[in-house]
Amino acid sequence: MSNHGHMAEKDVAVPADVPKSMEKEYIRNYLKVTRSTGRLMLFAGDQKIEHLNDDFYGKIKSGNEEVSIPMDDADPEHLFRIASHSKIGVFATQLGLIAKYGQSYKEVPYLVKMNSKSHLVKTSQKDPLSLCTNTIGDVLKFKKDSGLNVVGFGYTVYVGSEFEGEMMRDAAQIAFHAHQNGMLAVFWMYPRGKAVPDEKDPHIVAGAAGVGACLGADFVKVNYPKPKEGKAAEAFKEAIFAAGKRTKVITAGGGSKGIKEFLQETWDQINISGCCGNATGRNIHQKSLPLAIRMANAISAITLEGKGVEEAMKVYEGS
Repeated sequence: MSNHGHMAEKDVAVPADVPKSMEKEYIRNYLKVTRSTGRLMLFAGDQKIEHLNDDFYGKIKSGNEEVSIPMDDADPEHLFRIASHSKIGVFATQLGLIAKYGQSYKEVPYLVKMNSKSHLVKTSQKDPLSLCTNTIGDVLKFKKDSGLNVVGFGYTVYVGSEFEGEMMRDAAQIAFHAHQNGMLAVFWMYPRGKAVPDEKDPHIVAGAAGVGACLGADFVKVNYPKPKEGKAAEAFKEAIFAAGKRTKVITAGGGSKGIKEFLQETWDQINISGCCGNATGRNIHQKSLPLAIRMANAISAITLEGKGVEEAMKVYEGS
């Protein structure tokens, strides 16, 4: 299958914890979120808890200068407007926000982010622990009652935290119950804690990706590594191998970057490293609505359509 090849139902590797009665539902959800490409363009909207209001109001560094975040981004509904008007695979956010806005955006495929914590308590004070804000049962009941397009669960595990065991247990149970209901599990796998010397060490990032596979994830979201020497795109291959062919690796977008730099990095991650997509938040939503939609579509052009950086830039520029 090429970068932008069409994936058929028979191409989807269905995990053995998906009951026979739910196989069709799992395949349908898998093809829906990957838009039948096997790649995932995840729009991340879980930062209102993770980063409080830092990502949505005030000034940010863009390249070498400080710029103001557009007022569009101050409103939580901005995230839903982007998700409904652009070509994404799935929109990840907390159940509370989906409950508030989802009825107005019924066509959006939702991934419920099951745990979140703010960034106020630093690792130097306490190793990170992020517990579920809702139960699996809550989400399944919500999906049934609302009729919304809830396709999966998201969960963050801080590998290397002294509390990693609690988060691994939660994640494994979420993956199992997601599959029992024909849904997907996407895990944010972040090395973090006093025991972790370098969160972006390629070897540790790869280890975290492998842990995600062991917990049953369909996709693992990891940070793009920063090797001490050599190119990041080459070093990142270790994580792709560690997760294996049946758990696919996607990269976190991280902080704001220049448009072309971001798109080039996205292309490298997919076409050199071999990862299967990305999870982007700030680099999309910290823009006015028209620009945010075009940015999402530019990322999708590379991720889902196999386009080059120049073509993606034209999508962003609206030409």
